[in-house]
Amino acid sequence: MVLLLLTLFLTVFSALSVSSTQTIVQGFPTLTPQTSLSVEKETDFLISPNRTFSSGFYKVGTNAFCFSIWFANSLNKTVVWMANRDRPVNGKQSRLTLQKSGNLVLTDAGGSVMWATNTFSQGQVEVQLLDTGNLVLVTNNGNVIWQSFDYPTDTLLPTQSLVRNTTLVSMRGRGTYLSGYYNLKFDDNNILNLIYNGPMVSSIYWPSTVQETVFYFGRTPYNSSRVAFFNERGSFRSSDDLEFNASNFGVGPKRRLTLDYDGILRLYSLDGATGLWEVTWQPGGVDACRVHGLCGPYGFCRYNPLPTCSCPYGFYRIDPSDWSKGCSPRFKLTCNSTTTNQLDFVMIPNTGYYGYDLDTYGLGLSFESCRNACLIDCRCQGFVYSLLGKGQCFPKRTLLSGFQILDLSRVAHVKVPRDIAISQKGKVLNTSSDLNCSAAEVMVSSGGGSGISGGGEDTKRNGYMKLLISFVGSVAIIEMVCIGLGWWFVLRKHVREELVNMGYIVLALGFKRFTYTELKRATLNFKQEIGKGGFGTVYRGILDNQRVVAVKRLEGILQGDAEFWAEVSIIGKLNHRNLVKMWGFCAEGKHKLLVYEYMENGSLDKLLFTDSPSSALDWEHRYNIALGTAKGLSYIHEECLEWVLHCDVKPQNILLDDNLEPKVTDFGMSKLFRESLDTGFSRVRGTRGYLAPEWMKNVTIDAKADVYSYGIVLLELLTGKRASSFHWQVGEENEYNRLVQFVRQKIKQDMLVEVIDPRLNHACSDGKLETLVKVALMCVGEDRDTRPAMSKVVELLSGDDENIDDQEGDN
Repeated sequence: MVLLLLTLFLTVFSALSVSSTQTIVQGFPTLTPQTSLSVEKETDFLISPNRTFSSGFYKVGTNAFCFSIWFANSLNKTVVWMANRDRPVNGKQSRLTLQKSGNLVLTDAGGSVMWATNTFSQGQVEVQLLDTGNLVLVTNNGNVIWQSFDYPTDTLLPTQSLVRNTTLVSMRGRGTYLSGYYNLKFDDNNILNLIYNGPMVSSIYWPSTVQETVFYFGRTPYNSSRVAFFNERGSFRSSDDLEFNASNFGVGPKRRLTLDYDGILRLYSLDGATGLWEVTWQPGGVDACRVHGLCGPYGFCRYNPLPTCSCPYGFYRIDPSDWSKGCSPRFKLTCNSTTTNQLDFVMIPNTGYYGYDLDTYGLGLSFESCRNACLIDCRCQGFVYSLLGKGQCFPKRTLLSGFQILDLSRVAHVKVPRDIAISQKGKVLNTSSDLNCSAAEVMVSSGGGSGISGGGEDTKRNGYMKLLISFVGSVAIIEMVCIGLGWWFVLRKHVREELVNMGYIVLALGFKRFTYTELKRATLNFKQEIGKGGFGTVYRGILDNQRVVAVKRLEGILQGDAEFWAEVSIIGKLNHRNLVKMWGFCAEGKHKLLVYEYMENGSLDKLLFTDSPSSALDWEHRYNIALGTAKGLSYIHEECLEWVLHCDVKPQNILLDDNLEPKVTDFGMSKLFRESLDTGFSRVRGTRGYLAPEWMKNVTIDAKADVYSYGIVLLELLTGKRASSFHWQVGEENEYNRLVQFVRQKIKQDMLVEVIDPRLNHACSDGKLETLVKVALMCVGEDRDTRPAMSKVVELLSGDDENIDDQEGDN
């Protein structure tokens, strides 16, 4: 019995072990005349000599297959070419055959030709899949009579050229391999363009056509060769002078340049260790919501924080599976002289619709004039009005390529029946759905799992109880072994999927996961320190592609890699012009690092508190810094999907770009230190002199703590003095408000002139000076309920004096 059990155990374990390992890759090196590949045989495929690429039948739907080329070593098959993407073949009896005449033919179950190379050769021909991913028909003397590189689908591989008569065409949608609506091609002016080529309209969205000429983008039409390609090092060159390099430039990883279904061109590099793809370049100025036609007629794209399509109020999504079909009204709009007074508009803030302006477009028009002109014009589907003070009116005959961006100073108005407009009551969105236009969703999908089941069999009673017990016992042992092994494989699969999902986070955010070795090399072993705070030390670094970065080495992080990645994903989704952009991260055991864009002008304190009067910030720059910082904080407090507190607002965490535009850094750090706002922070986070009084009262911390710290920064901008330079006595009831007391006392004595930084030489706008003083004192109120929200601060600093008076009255 023991021998039987041991034999059974070894048999089961051997079978499971074999099933758990990857099937040995077989495949054929070539396809010779009058031989074929069958869709029904999984082993019927070609493989390149170095086993990087495979070519065979790829399942694209229920009982639907396309003859394809894919990367053999990616986590899931990543297709780079399809022969019959728009004419899939049946899952039974379909074949790819190399005829004796030299023609490569794909036939369906009924023998119908679905695709062919239409080649002919008198000599012997064979099909080869090269190490470059190029499928070729080559004669016995080495002449190539056909190659897949001449007929790209949505992907370009290293050394493959895009020329005058070739085009990259995106997939139709996620998991839908039909030809989509986005093209990469040379236009008649010899410029490489990204084009929306929809069912009804066509338009170029990259390079932007808003600029006067392509020369603005460094392109030139003065070359009629029309050729573009990239090499194995990740260097792309085009005849119109478009040039770029992969962020991990150099020989090593496998690469592909793919026009994804969301209309964005991305250069990917393969991580050989995980099999995951990493985005290493995508065009500047083409964020997802700027892609034309993405959300169809009437639809508009917004960030939530990932790109999301929505319909205006009163409209519904036409096709739940395809946003490109857009939205349709829930009403029938009639327009004539008798129904005009029955029409109105629903408003969509911070939103524009690209192109299709009517001839009634104008400058210097009041809002009412613009509205009335669209109301009585039956051609007008709606209008967009600019809030920049120039009276720009954009009446639209078609509402397409809509986009909503929080700092866009435009409001869209869509024509609807009046009862719809009345019922809107402040509502904006009717339906929305994430586009999932990330690299992870575009090209990576989780693999399916397999279960392991154990079974038993009934036995007949034969009177031999001892034998029965022995048999049942042996079966139970075998079942326990099977169940144990089954759980082991399930858990292993779960861990594997968790790692894959963490890879999705990286790809979805479009930033790089660095190794500790890379960052150690970039920072010269962390030698050049450029800043230090409560969350860690910041170092200057230069990546292998010569990009200068700021590397924050976090201290005190207790989270594991998975939890850290999840929190970083939230921080990485925060995207605003007044927030420092995160470019990547590192998570290797105890090493937790964040990689940010580098600011040459450094932090605000270095220019604000300089000893050199000539280097000090002037008044306009100070006011703009105050306003920009408020916008960044308002975004993380109220506008992004996951609200975040900063907890350490101070000049050292306000960086300045080349134009002295402020960018807040260190936001979201509290999320990485396991601290909860529901139960209060485990310890005080922040810097002495900027802490709100509630930090010392053991109460729940909310956004008003950041407002207080921001108010202190405003007082520093006004006085030019550090909050820490005001000495307080130990034991004071509130030792953090000495700067506040100084300013209030001087203002009470009508001695505001003694508050203002003398280096400004009284060169202050009286209106803005009064506004900044009032806002600063509101923000540093002892009672946090009297402090304004950061969105209110933005509104006040933007110039509404009446609101300031109202706010002061409320306080």
